[in-house]
Amino acid sequence: MSSFDGLSDFRTVREEYDHRESTGVLKSDPRQIAVIEALDKLIEEIATKRLAKKSSALGWLFGKRRPAKEPVKGLYVYGEVGRGKTMLMDLFYELVPVRRKRRAHFNDFMADVHDRIQKHREKLKRGETKEKDPIPPVARQLAEEAWVLCFDEFTVTDIADAMVLSRLFSSLFEEGVVLVATSNVAPRDLYRDGLNRALFVPFIGILEQNARIMSLDGDTDYRRRKLDRMQVYLTPLGPQTDRRMDEAWETVTAGRKVEPATIELKGREIHVPRAAGTAARFSFSDLCAKPLGARDYLAIAARYDTLFVDHIPVMSQAQRNEAKRFILLVDTLYDQHMRLVASAETVPEKLYTGTIGTESFEFARTASRLTEMQSREWLDAVRSRNAAAILDEAEEV
Repeated sequence: MSSFDGLSDFRTVREEYDHRESTGVLKSDPRQIAVIEALDKLIEEIATKRLAKKSSALGWLFGKRRPAKEPVKGLYVYGEVGRGKTMLMDLFYELVPVRRKRRAHFNDFMADVHDRIQKHREKLKRGETKEKDPIPPVARQLAEEAWVLCFDEFTVTDIADAMVLSRLFSSLFEEGVVLVATSNVAPRDLYRDGLNRALFVPFIGILEQNARIMSLDGDTDYRRRKLDRMQVYLTPLGPQTDRRMDEAWETVTAGRKVEPATIELKGREIHVPRAAGTAARFSFSDLCAKPLGARDYLAIAARYDTLFVDHIPVMSQAQRNEAKRFILLVDTLYDQHMRLVASAETVPEKLYTGTIGTESFEFARTASRLTEMQSREWLDAVRSRNAAAILDEAEEV
């Protein structure tokens, strides 16, 4: 039962959080509690606004005017990775009593915005609309579909995004949209050193005016702690190993939406069975039983930094082609400094039993690399390299 008046059908974030702590799903953190209280307060304000809208409609019906309500101020939570930001926002999203709500990765949302802007411009060319400025109608569309927006990993690295954010969110907030977002950086550090940043800076003020800013930094990195304990090469194959792979996948994806994806390459598509954020998951057959080559593996490595591969079998001379592709796959992942999480029939040294051809001695290198890629030194180096790459990319934009 909720502690909010009029919200007896809804549980609070704090109640759900305490329940998960009591069942051992998570460990309570005082820093998270402050954010939880802010989220519960926001749920109360949103519910009150929703009830006020209904009352206003009835008031109009019976000829009574009601004073306009102040817009609901959202919440922007920032902090380093692994602090529990996504988990808390997901609890809020599940519990907020609103039908028209949307949870999205911020980059996916902005891709949708640019698509809508382009479609509006095409309508303008065809004479189907007289609105020359696409931002207001796009904002109205978005607000009609969802007036509570939840963004995971709010970050700005694209100049095209930076140039429209101020006007877009000004329009969204005018439409009564409530924003809840998580980010690794404070608003003042968004798009730092980005091209033409002066044109982006007004968005920071708009954001601070329409969302409460809270920090969730602390000494404990929960995701890092789980990743540090996580084995990345699991054997032998079987239900227990499959279950451990699933648990590792849940840790790496950290609550992000998992769905199939495609990678365009030279006029064809590479199918990705499961993807979330910068992690992708394939079976051995997906990658090595199909006619894929170096370009395919490089395209995958360019899109993702963590690759899960399920059910690597022992390969005999009869699976020579599969062995060749597996050798090439591992070489690519190694050279691109990717993190590999794999389930296999046996240890790396025994995965190939063939004795004829170059594969027999080339596989020794593959086994050695698979062993190295399990080491803590390798995983720490991969993590540091990926963090540096993200910073370099942001500086180049």
